Amino acid sequence: MVRGKTQIKRIENAASRQVTFSKRRRGLLKKAFELSVLCDAEVALIIFSPSGKLYEFSSSSATSTIERYQKNIRNLCPSEKMALQHSQNFEEEVAILRKKLEILEETKRKLLGDGLDTSSFDELQQIEGQLERSLNIIRSRKSLLFWEQIDHLKEEEKILRKENAELREKINLQYDQQRLGPSISRQPLSLRQVKEIETRLFIGLPESSNYP
Repeated sequence: MVRGKTQIKRIENAASRQVTFSKRRRGLLKKAFELSVLCDAEVALIIFSPSGKLYEFSSSSATSTIERYQKNIRNLCPSEKMALQHSQNFEEEVAILRKKLEILEETKRKLLGDGLDTSSFDELQQIEGQLERSLNIIRSRKSLLFWEQIDHLKEEEKILRKENAELREKINLQYDQQRLGPSISRQPLSLRQVKEIETRLFIGLPESSNYP
C-alpha cells in the first residue's frame, strides 16, 4: 500500500500532534547518532517539546559543541558572517511566512465551514462578518457586470435597428422600381412616332395615277 504524502503544516489535533512529535523526535535522534558514528562528526542536537521538555543528543558534550560553534562564529570573516546573517534572516522570514500561510489556510477552512467546532463565539462572529463583506463585494461586482451587459445589448440593438432600417429602405426602393417599370413602357407614343409607325406598316395597293 502506497503511503500518502504528508502535508507539512501544523497538526491541529493535539493527540495526533503529540504522536507525530514522538515518532519524529526518535527518528531525528537516531539520524544524529548515525551521522556521528558513520562520519565521525561532532553532532549536538537540542529539542524542546511543545510543553517545554528538553531532549538532547551529543556525540561528545553539548556544552563543548556549543562553545566550539560560538568560537567558530567569532572567527568567521565579515563576508561569511554576512552570509550567515542573511541565511538566518531568510530562515526567520520563511518561518514567518509559513506561519502566515498556516493562519490563512486555517481561516480558509473556517470560511468554507470546516473546523468550526473549536471556534469561539467571537471567532464565529468575525467569520460571519468576513462572509457578509465578501457577499457585498460579490453582489456589487455582479451588479456592475449586469449593467455593463445591458449597455452592450442596447448598443447591439441600436446597430440592428439601423441595419434593419437600411434593409427596409433598399427593399422599398426595389419595390418602387418594379412597380413603376411596366407603367413606363405603357406610356402613349408621340404623334411623330405614330406617323412613322403607320408609314412603315401601310398595307394595300400602291397608289398610281395611270390605270390600264
